[in-house]
Amino acid sequence: MKLVTFRSGSGTQVGIWDKTGVQPLACSDMVELIERDTLPDPVGAPVPLDQVELLSPIPRPRQDVICLGINYQSHADETGKTFTDGEAVPIFFSKRVNEAVAPGGWIDSHVGFVKELDYEAELAVIIGRAARQVPPEDAAEYIFGYTILNDVSARKIQTRHKQWYFGKSLDGFTPMGPCIVTADEIAFPPALPIRSYVNGELRQESNTSLLLTDIAHIISLLSQGMTLLPGTILSTGTPSGVGMGFDPPRYMHPGDVVECEIEGIGRLRNRVR
Repeated sequence: MKLVTFRSGSGTQVGIWDKTGVQPLACSDMVELIERDTLPDPVGAPVPLDQVELLSPIPRPRQDVICLGINYQSHADETGKTFTDGEAVPIFFSKRVNEAVAPGGWIDSHVGFVKELDYEAELAVIIGRAARQVPPEDAAEYIFGYTILNDVSARKIQTRHKQWYFGKSLDGFTPMGPCIVTADEIAFPPALPIRSYVNGELRQESNTSLLLTDIAHIISLLSQGMTLLPGTILSTGTPSGVGMGFDPPRYMHPGDVVECEIEGIGRLRNRVR
């Protein structure tokens, strides 16, 4: 099923999303829903789609998003990155998110501060229960669902500071959504076409089956030394076609529309301001 956080009238609710509307659930927020063993009861009648404002599925994550860098070979190739002795050792970094940008929401270009604004379409994994020392073969049991995340990046800031945290954590840099598709709806490991578009032009096109470090090993490796709590968001990396990969680079500017699409989940559309 597709689960969303939405606003109808003055209140924010969690519900089940389909082609006709959203069925509200008896739950205060998405993380509370994830922590439950069973689906909350429906509350009231479904809300028609024209009365629904979708928010990010997890508008205010409890912790930083854990991200994978250079996790598609095509992206490694376009950035000129190489790995020690040819081994693709996972690159982890975190992304601070005060508030995730809603589907249809604005990406803040930070005019006067950011000059190289880039997009990255990524499959994000939502952890469903506390994961500690998980073997790879059991990793799927810890996944609640999947969503789309645009890892917006300020490239010059990212490289100037010799690490990626600041350049990827500015306000308005984490569009996410439009929904969480529960893990039972997608075969594991996910092999989903992934694309991005800028102003309607196809920029990225790949498949999530091409991750260098797959989801099972991401969860297993991280959980050896830390507990991944319910609601933890793991963003699995982006394929080639980002703005910095073109010659000359093709960065985003105010007024641009960027769309990130993963088949089986949907399309995340945002405008730059």
